[in-house]
Amino acid sequence: MHPPLTLHKHPMCAEIIEEFQKCHIEHPIRKFFGDCTDLKIKLDRCFRQEKALKRKANFEESKKFREQLQAFRKENAASSSQ
Repeated sequence: MHPPLTLHKHPMCAEIIEEFQKCHIEHPIRKFFGDCTDLKIKLDRCFRQEKALKRKANFEESKKFREQLQAFRKENAASSSQ
């Protein structure tokens, strides 16, 4: 199973998505017997890479946010104790 194959949500995998959709259109019956399996494997790999990049970016963003929050809390604690 794969996520919805919208090109704007998966710009890294756009070319493979188009090939995969084209394969399904050109081979409506043979797709059930593995004709498009190679493209499906490529697509799955691409989605995994894309997800890993997003996960890394989200982690970095959350790290910055946590640091800002800790700095804010320290400032508040210092100003409230005076």
